[in-house]
Amino acid sequence: MVTALLFPGQGSQRVGMGRDLAHEYATARQVFDEADDALGFAISKICFYGPEDELTLTQNTQPAILTNSVAVLRTLEAERGLSFDIVAGHSLGEWTALVAAGALSVSDAVRLVHLRGKAMQQAVPPGAGAMAAIMGLELPAVEKVCAEAAGDDVCSPANLNGGGQIVISGSAAAIERAVAVAKAAGARRAVLLSVSAPFHCALMQPAADAVAEALEPIEIGDLKVPVVANVDARPNDFKARVKQLLVDQVTGAVRWEESVRALVDRGVTRGLELGSGSVLRGLMRRVAKDIDVTTVGEPHEIKQVEI
Repeated sequence: MVTALLFPGQGSQRVGMGRDLAHEYATARQVFDEADDALGFAISKICFYGPEDELTLTQNTQPAILTNSVAVLRTLEAERGLSFDIVAGHSLGEWTALVAAGALSVSDAVRLVHLRGKAMQQAVPPGAGAMAAIMGLELPAVEKVCAEAAGDDVCSPANLNGGGQIVISGSAAAIERAVAVAKAAGARRAVLLSVSAPFHCALMQPAADAVAEALEPIEIGDLKVPVVANVDARPNDFKARVKQLLVDQVTGAVRWEESVRALVDRGVTRGLELGSGSVLRGLMRRVAKDIDVTTVGEPHEIKQVEI
């Protein structure tokens, strides 16, 4: 059996995540303590108790989701002897995947994604950017929609999620135009999303620059398993490529459907989605029904999951 670990991105957060896990398992508590120490504030309390408006701030959401997922991972390793063959994560989740693979320490990762979240939020003034989900059009048609709607603004595919769902990102006016163009082009559905910034498009270049600068002094460890990179959907096990892939990811599209196909090509038959929610399990069902995905995030799931 070939096992892939899957790590969720922004949007999977919820108040209370990790609380029961940290209460029951010392290993999980240690991960939250390490994150708190690295950040200089209690991300653990924001995860466990909120308030929700604090948790949903991008600069808090990103380290919160990463810390919770790593706590689940470390607990499975300590309590159940978890082993795995390859890892992948959706957007922010790629950073968690790199922790799982040994490329990044927990301390470095939480500090970097805290900075990443803050830089992404600051890259575009509130209201100047937007994102929309388009369903029922293939990528070439969506690219044509974006080109028609862009004009002098930014409008491009951002998340290629599979199953006929593509998220676009860019300038608010262009995205609003793209929604209308997509409907006229036969999209089954085209809706604006409630997001705090236009992620994964050219407007994020200031954030990409900030991430590049922050990564410069960081030592990347050897990868013990391949990590499927979002921007090219290829398994990577060369540590020399890690930093540039993370920088490119800030402005590049998340090629999730192709990433899942890369897992299939590697012979993956089982996936474990570690952390809060089951977004990736749902996406996997659309693309690779033969991969059996189990979500693990709560103490009873730690005990029950087949290893």
